[in-house]
Amino acid sequence: PNLTGSVPSSAMPAGSVLQVVSVVKTDVFTTTSASLVDITGLSVSITPISATSKILVLCSLSLNVTNGNYMAQAVLFRGATRISVGDAAGSRTQSSAYATINGDRGRSPFSVTFLDSPATTSSTTYKFQGLVETGGTLYINRNASDIDGANNGRTASTITVMEIAE
Repeated sequence: PNLTGSVPSSAMPAGSVLQVVSVVKTDVFTTTSASLVDITGLSVSITPISATSKILVLCSLSLNVTNGNYMAQAVLFRGATRISVGDAAGSRTQSSAYATINGDRGRSPFSVTFLDSPATTSSTTYKFQGLVETGGTLYINRNASDIDGANNGRTASTITVMEIAE
């Protein structure tokens, strides 16, 4: 048989993985912003082969916040659209991840999984933005104290997107 070339996506059965794109953020990000800002380095783009494809978004987010019961939030976006968030309710922020930690050694690793239907063949970007209650600090990939010692660790955060044939 001829094994050269590629199989067209239209020949793939529903549920087949057509492509995978991933980003790993290993450095530290901090913000004191009380409004949403991009979490730098935690963004990935994919160009779907078919407009009918689904995009499976798999995220692991190491989110922490200043001790003292401050609240930090992260929101997953497709472009400018919030995805994997709760319903609107008053002035509450529609979030994908939410942390409040009493004590400087707490860590809140979050797993976010979302099956998206972007309905496009244009480049599509998935990213996280974060905010923190006024007076606090949001941390990605470290804890609040960050004392140099073996008892304190550094972590990584990831976003992986998989195009799934429909």
